[in-house]
Amino acid sequence: MKLIIAIIQDKDSNRLSNAFIEKDIRATKLSSTGGFLRSGNSTFLVGVEDEKVEDVLDLIKTTSKTRKQFMAPPVNLDSPMEAAGAYPVEVQVGGATVFVLPIDAFHQF
Repeated sequence: MKLIIAIIQDKDSNRLSNAFIEKDIRATKLSSTGGFLRSGNSTFLVGVEDEKVEDVLDLIKTTSKTRKQFMAPPVNLDSPMEAAGAYPVEVQVGGATVFVLPIDAFHQF
């Protein structure tokens, strides 16, 4: 048995939740924040049998898309004032960060 921890953008979380429900995969969804954009994320905890890991990973891949977004660089107060009016830059966001961990025991009461 494995524990899959998947961190995805909030924009993709409903689509992934619906995919899990459709495939009868039980998952726990937690709200989380992180990344250099400090944006909202959702962390899914999924306990599955070893043979279902690839199926779950495929669902995560197909529902968690990367996208481009503009962000304003952080202001550095130590820099000259000309640099303070920096222009927004385009960055790639989204996708998924996934951890797959072995489970020694699983109990459901």
